[in-house]
Amino acid sequence: MKKFNTNSNVYIVVYSTVMVVVVALLLAVAALSLQKRQYANELNEKKQSILASLSATDRDYDEFIEARVLDVEGRTVEGGDVFAMLNDLQGSFDAGRFPIFEAGDGRVVIPVTGSGLWGPIWGYVALENDMNTVAGIVMAHKGETPGLGAEIATEKYQSNFVGKTIFEGDEFVSVSLRKGGAKDTAHEVDAITGGTKTSDGVTAMLRTSIGHYLPLLEARRAAAQTGPEAAGQDEMSNEENVENHE
Repeated sequence: MKKFNTNSNVYIVVYSTVMVVVVALLLAVAALSLQKRQYANELNEKKQSILASLSATDRDYDEFIEARVLDVEGRTVEGGDVFAMLNDLQGSFDAGRFPIFEAGDGRVVIPVTGSGLWGPIWGYVALENDMNTVAGIVMAHKGETPGLGAEIATEKYQSNFVGKTIFEGDEFVSVSLRKGGAKDTAHEVDAITGGTKTSDGVTAMLRTSIGHYLPLLEARRAAAQTGPEAAGQDEMSNEENVENHE
């Protein structure tokens, strides 16, 4: 039997090719086998972040939260994977599709996206039933500077947003991060010391992202302000009009 010359160029090329193919196949099999688990982990992370913005991590997401997609006028539209939209939230916004998460107690969670100093920043803003007061916020980043811009991802910093309001009367003003310290205690928080660019990015992210949901927020605020008493007055006015016409 003819033996292979392990020192020949042909043997080396063939051996290297076989090893590359085998390793590639093993990596492909591993990637496919882990894909479902990876997706499940990412999905669970998103669900937990949404619950965390509501301070409701002890609740079951599927029982407590309803996910919907809105159009530019704030109406619910059918179709589309809400969580897939979160993977390219800016693309969804550009396409006129706005995912939103509604809690069983009437609060809502709005996903937000923007740019920091070194890369993308994103998060979830929870609003109280009045569609105005911040119930909580969770933010994350891809590569902000540790100890500076990266502070946006800490619970300590995020707690500064709780209780802030996004409307001044009927005007949407969002929540801003002010360098040198917040002056408007209703709508501002202290910017991050040494993290001006990241702070500016968060301010722009909140204003722009929440702004997409104004049709829904304003409609619900108007309905809440109308209330049963005003509804009764409207009904009485209609009856008076009927009598006058008679």
